[in-house]
Amino acid sequence: MTTGSVPESGLAAVSAALLAMSRHLEVRDVLQTIVGSARELLDAEYAALGVPDDHGGFAQFVVDGVSDEQWKAIGPLPRQHGILAAMLQDATPQRLADVRQDPRFEGWPRTHPELSDFIGLPVADGDEVLAALFLANKRHPAGDAEAGGAGPRDGCGFTEEDQALLGILAQHAAIALTNARLYERSRELTITGERARLAHELHDAVSQKLFSLRLTAQAAAALVDRDPARAKGEMQQVAGLAAEAADELRAAVVELRPAALDEDGLVATLRTQIQVLDRAHTAEVTFSSQNVRALPAAQEEAVLRVAQEALHNALRHSGAARVGVSLVRCGQGAVLRIEDDGQGFDPSAVRRAGRHLGLVSMRDRASGVGGALTVESAPGKGTLIEMEVPGG
Repeated sequence: MTTGSVPESGLAAVSAALLAMSRHLEVRDVLQTIVGSARELLDAEYAALGVPDDHGGFAQFVVDGVSDEQWKAIGPLPRQHGILAAMLQDATPQRLADVRQDPRFEGWPRTHPELSDFIGLPVADGDEVLAALFLANKRHPAGDAEAGGAGPRDGCGFTEEDQALLGILAQHAAIALTNARLYERSRELTITGERARLAHELHDAVSQKLFSLRLTAQAAAALVDRDPARAKGEMQQVAGLAAEAADELRAAVVELRPAALDEDGLVATLRTQIQVLDRAHTAEVTFSSQNVRALPAAQEEAVLRVAQEALHNALRHSGAARVGVSLVRCGQGAVLRIEDDGQGFDPSAVRRAGRHLGLVSMRDRASGVGGALTVESAPGKGTLIEMEVPGG
């Protein structure tokens, strides 16, 4: 029994692919799931999906069936030309017996895998083309003797049935991609709102104290020569006001637990923030996690704050091209690692010069929740910051 030109077995495979896509909310995860599902669904050797930018290139490009070493050797991302441009500009499906024989084919880098039969579809939301999804090298064409099929009449290993399956997948991929983008945008807005709220808290809590401190200090300065005893009293009041201001500041910063951390947990919050940083900076910023359990609230916040501080240093000061963040389970607790390939520094020289690069606050955060922080760095050798927390 079939539904249109798609057999029930194909629909079951599409259903499994859609379920896989629905499990992810981050754009990059959704893209990778779409590509992997499409390659498995159509039994292709290679699959790729490109999200176009506004400058003739691709904002994101994910592949499946190509090793990391092969992908690095291929070099820069493709441009929007030839068959890719046809899918993106005309929103037309492409199914070719040999992509190399198509007049629009413009070649590929020397290390690129050889592609022959080819199928591609735009991923569109209404009139907006969100991405181009394409596959190559059908591994078991329908005409194989063991498949018992009649074989495609046009010579392409990918059949019209494959195109119908891919079309269903592309339609739902557009929905999943749109939802993921909306989710990431909402997370960015949450982060922005949290910053605005923090700024408001700091202003309300501290500004009056600082204003009083300034006036008192001015009065003390005016009294130093003509009434030293009274000036001493004013300076004692300055010290008291400064202590109160510091307490207010500490309460505003430390006690305001990030909203995203409460809602999504540590792993998802780290992943979202790192994805935002990856898009905002030229350096490649990656995140991985492994078997991490939920930690006590204070430990999760300390880990997040240390990660933010270390990432700020790496992205603003180190000149790194790559920054890797990982969070892995360690007993009942977890270990956070932030490693970059930047210019590095001499930790002892930094201490002697009175510059800390946030290291003191990071160590304080770690020790404040029963954890430990280690820093390994040297000029020209990059930096590794590791924080371990005990869990609960």
